[in-house]
Amino acid sequence: MNSKERFSNRVDTYVLYRPSYPQAVMDYLYGVIGLKQDCVVADVGAGTGIFSKLLLDRGSQVIAVEPNKEMREAAEKDLGGESNYRAVPGSAEETGLPDHSVDFIVCAQSFHWFDRAAARVEFQRILKPNGKIVLIWNNRLTQGTPFREEYDQFLHTFGTDYKTVTQKNITPDALVQFFETGDMQIGRFPNHQLFDLEGLAGRVLSSSYIPVPGDPSYDAMMDALRELFERNEQGGQVSFDYETEVFWGS
Repeated sequence: MNSKERFSNRVDTYVLYRPSYPQAVMDYLYGVIGLKQDCVVADVGAGTGIFSKLLLDRGSQVIAVEPNKEMREAAEKDLGGESNYRAVPGSAEETGLPDHSVDFIVCAQSFHWFDRAAARVEFQRILKPNGKIVLIWNNRLTQGTPFREEYDQFLHTFGTDYKTVTQKNITPDALVQFFETGDMQIGRFPNHQLFDLEGLAGRVLSSSYIPVPGDPSYDAMMDALRELFERNEQGGQVSFDYETEVFWGS
């Protein structure tokens, strides 16, 4: 499936159930990396606007670059009234932005979908001199508790191409090559969501590699998810745990 179309039928669940980012991450961006209230930020692969909203809350000017029409429209519905917000139908490889027009580029939960070589050329073109790139992921933890480990096995069992599209396939060593030699820096922060069974099902269905209703494996998958939840719930909830990773530099 074309990566730019993978989420077209999952926008509603994406909006409702995907995690935001910890306040500590935003403090790091504005206190350490150097984003400022009046800077121009290209949010590339902006999706439904989860990270754009956090940037707007800090007063930055946001250009949301998103190729998927349905996701872009969902973001515009939520954020279109913000004076500092503009959405454009571009991609990481072809943003459509002018040369040297942005102070920072952020890619939140999107970089693993890019053609890295083409994106690197495009980012060099649109960044102002001394501009920085920030790559961010909510990296779901897969070990350390029975629920984390059982859920990851569940994805390997029912996910159509989970093994090939997960961002976990991009190692820090591979990311180093995207940045100027010796310039990549890393920050890590805890994050989590609490879900009841309905919320857990919504979170599962927001993933592009998960079967949708009508698929032959859908009913068996949902039965397995219910059993997984019942084995692991505490007080009617399970904890979805992440380490939010921030890779940044020139």
